[in-house]
Amino acid sequence: MTDTQQTDLIHRVDAALDTIRPHMVIDGGNVELIGVTPEGIAQIKWMGNCEGCNMSFMTLRAGIEQTLIASVPEIKGVEAVN
Repeated sequence: MTDTQQTDLIHRVDAALDTIRPHMVIDGGNVELIGVTPEGIAQIKWMGNCEGCNMSFMTLRAGIEQTLIASVPEIKGVEAVN
């Protein structure tokens, strides 16, 4: 993947995250995109209240992962790095 393609991918993933960030911000949390692995795994970092929330796994799988896979076909999964 070229640098331009990687940059485009990052922008598309971040735009997809922007569609679900308002739901997390309401509860005092957020998520930061760290990067995307060559295997198509989006790496995120929990922020604010999401960092220690016991529902973060459900948010990761049912909210973030499903949104990213549907919006950005190159994404195969999501993992939290913190």
